[in-house]
Amino acid sequence: MNIFALIFGDLGPFSVGLAVVIGVVAGIVKGVVGFAMPMILVSGLSSIMAPELALATLILPTLATNGLQALRQGWRAALVSIRQYWVFLVVGGTALVVAAQFVRVLPQSLFFLIIGVPVVGFALLQLSRRGISLPSASRRVEAMVALVAGTMGGLSGVWGPPTAAYLTATNTPKAEQMRVQGVIYGLGSLALVLAHVQSGVLRTETLPLSAFMVVPALVGMAIGTAIQDRIDQVMFRRATLSVLLVVGLNLIRRGLT
Repeated sequence: MNIFALIFGDLGPFSVGLAVVIGVVAGIVKGVVGFAMPMILVSGLSSIMAPELALATLILPTLATNGLQALRQGWRAALVSIRQYWVFLVVGGTALVVAAQFVRVLPQSLFFLIIGVPVVGFALLQLSRRGISLPSASRRVEAMVALVAGTMGGLSGVWGPPTAAYLTATNTPKAEQMRVQGVIYGLGSLALVLAHVQSGVLRTETLPLSAFMVVPALVGMAIGTAIQDRIDQVMFRRATLSVLLVVGLNLIRRGLT
């Protein structure tokens, strides 16, 4: 077996090129708003490969980009975020690991609709300037959002929309929101790796493609981070809500189809 076949399996050169473009685009969006990479990857890659392979492919790029995002301001700042959001991390991580074991037996369409409809409603409400605000210290709300995000992450590899919506509703400043998202998604990504090694989704046959996709994801993230550094808090919030709206609509589409 040659190197190309070892990494890409049955994918042809055109599909590989398209996968690279999808990876770069996902990285750019990730660099600008801090989330949506798994959603873009799984949606785009599912058009050229089996959904289970798309899920396996997004795991290592997600882990790498989230690690860089979490540590961009140093490990001490990341540690502060871990202490502040420990409830989210524990509840979300537990839900992710448990839900991942059911990825092959439970239909995902209902979960996509359950997440997509509220996310679209939230984004439209916030963009209309009649938005809602949540107390950042409400552990009950934090735990509920973490439960939903973790369950969604385990089943589909996508847990950003509920998390980003929560941080936006609590009016988290731009730099802190990026760091907190990196910490939450980074630890979630690590749990996702372990969970899908156990579930059999990430295995010898799927690992090379996932590793390859780290490169375009990092290139895109570097571009997106440069853009994110140039925008203010208001534009960052609107960009986040706009991406949430698109992601939510895509979740609804996937739930209906």
